[in-house]
Amino acid sequence: MNPPSTHYGKYIKERTGKNILEKPYGFATYLFEGDYVYIEDIYVDKEARNNTKASHMADEIAEIAKSKGVNKMLGSVCPSTAGATESLKVLLGYGFKLLSSEPNMIYFIKEI
Repeated sequence: MNPPSTHYGKYIKERTGKNILEKPYGFATYLFEGDYVYIEDIYVDKEARNNTKASHMADEIAEIAKSKGVNKMLGSVCPSTAGATESLKVLLGYGFKLLSSEPNMIYFIKEI
């Protein structure tokens, strides 16, 4: 696992303890909780979307998780945010299954 390379990445790691995967086209924040890794956010530049960049980042996080003995991945979508429908499509297309929901948050799980 590479340390964050940008000031933003270093800030996230130092301030919140979350891990960050940084790429030239975007980033993903994630954290380990018990026997799963939770991908909190994935952001891909608009011009790089729809070409599996988010999936590649999720794959890389899954490999990091497996190297730590973690075999489950969690993801979430806040339905009131911009782009929520597209985020739902991405999670389902990547193989996530519905786990639970609460007001304004939907959680998904995937075995890795």
